[in-house]
Amino acid sequence: MIDELIRTRRTHKAYGPEPVPRETLLELFELARWAPNHRVTNPWRFRVIGPNALDALKAAAEVHKPGSASKLDRAPTLVAVSAKQTGDAEQDHEDVLATAVAAYIVLLGAHARGLAAYWRTVPVLPALGLPDDELPIGLLYLGTPRQEQRVPERTPVEEIAFFLD
Repeated sequence: MIDELIRTRRTHKAYGPEPVPRETLLELFELARWAPNHRVTNPWRFRVIGPNALDALKAAAEVHKPGSASKLDRAPTLVAVSAKQTGDAEQDHEDVLATAVAAYIVLLGAHARGLAAYWRTVPVLPALGLPDDELPIGLLYLGTPRQEQRVPERTPVEEIAFFLD
């Protein structure tokens, strides 16, 4: 089952209007807590974007790249993902990677529930007023799918996997 979920998950950019229920979001965040992370630091932070936060993101997006704010209206539910940082470079690097895994778990969990999702790196996430000890990772777009997505081309495994002596 997990193999199929991984192979069939797609990036969606067209969604139905209904927001993802709070209970479903909490289920997805609970799954994300199980991402592997060295020293069990639990560095991931998930912030569901409400109307005021969305307005702040849109304003920052327009300053950063005029005309880009409309991309923030694609999905009815947006989740900002950030990684708590310690100040130790090695640990912080590991925590960023662990947070990326946690974000992917949210995407897979959403797909398993019939939801569409999209992970986007957004340079304006600091407009949310994140604490100084958090590094923005990305924005997750979530909702019901409005269309099927094509299967993307993938590099053959023989070109990406190497067995070293």
